Amino acid sequence: MKKRLATTLLVSSLAFVSLVGCGSSTTTAANPAPNNSGKADTGGKITIGVAMPTFDDVWLNYLRHAMEQYATKNPNIKLIFSDANNDSSKQLSEVDNFIAEKVKSIVVVPVDPKSMQPILDAANHAKVPLVAVNREFPNMDQATAYVGSQSIQAGILEMTQIAKLLHGKGNIAIMEGQLGQEAEVDRTKGYYEVLKKYPDIHVVLKGTASWDRAKGMSLMENWLHSGKQINAVVSNNDEMAIGAIRAVSAAGMQGKIIVGGTDATPEGLSYVKNGQLAVSVYQSALGQGQDGIKLAYEAAKGEKVQKTDYVPYELVTKDNADKYLAVWKQLGAK
Repeated sequence: MKKRLATTLLVSSLAFVSLVGCGSSTTTAANPAPNNSGKADTGGKITIGVAMPTFDDVWLNYLRHAMEQYATKNPNIKLIFSDANNDSSKQLSEVDNFIAEKVKSIVVVPVDPKSMQPILDAANHAKVPLVAVNREFPNMDQATAYVGSQSIQAGILEMTQIAKLLHGKGNIAIMEGQLGQEAEVDRTKGYYEVLKKYPDIHVVLKGTASWDRAKGMSLMENWLHSGKQINAVVSNNDEMAIGAIRAVSAAGMQGKIIVGGTDATPEGLSYVKNGQLAVSVYQSALGQGQDGIKLAYEAAKGEKVQKTDYVPYELVTKDNADKYLAVWKQLGAK
């Protein structure tokens, strides 16, 4: 999922031009501090605490912007954001802090899906609605709602297009995200579902670059030095794919190895448009972010909410890349 952004993106007064219109801006804070009353200063608004895994990730920051946009549209919503710095124990502490602040509902993008149980227990014990976004986890039924996209579908879409470009035969290398995370597991599972239909496509290399561009480049360099023939690289996200593309280009092999990714980030789309990234799969930060806040707001008002909201993935190629660039511009992409 990942290129670093400056944490100055957190500035709460950011205004975005989008389909959702404009209104009062949201309030954000890395670590919300209790006031003397022990209650959040809501100004009459419904306060929603949003526990993010990190602010240093391209796609997740667009997800956060989408949440801010929805709150901007609705002046009755106040958002408080926290950054767990990819630390599960810190994310639990931040959720506990939200509960102490008397927020009306909580949105969580899990750091580690396997570490969600204490967070679920804390929210349920305090009777605070909790909406999880983007990353599936065990015991999802214990959350008030879940909003995300089914990662296996991303893997199926990406691998199907790569198989088509390979004409059903060749050697591929699979570049995985952080091992054990739902997106890594299920996107890779989707690849193998497709490969069952293509006995002449062989996985010759497989390794993790932890969603990171620099690590993707380093891993690809190692693969190129391995001496194994590689016809295509299938990456769990665009950031690692861009790293692979840069390694391929530096080795003078541009055009000789097909590279695919997922997320269709703005920079990823620029690589799709110039033909270096053969395929990506759009994961809607706009849909997931806005739906997540919408359900949290409804739950905070005591309304019955949709338990599971799956936002579809969409295949992206050079032919339709401009359509998705237009969507990202709604979230402030340059």
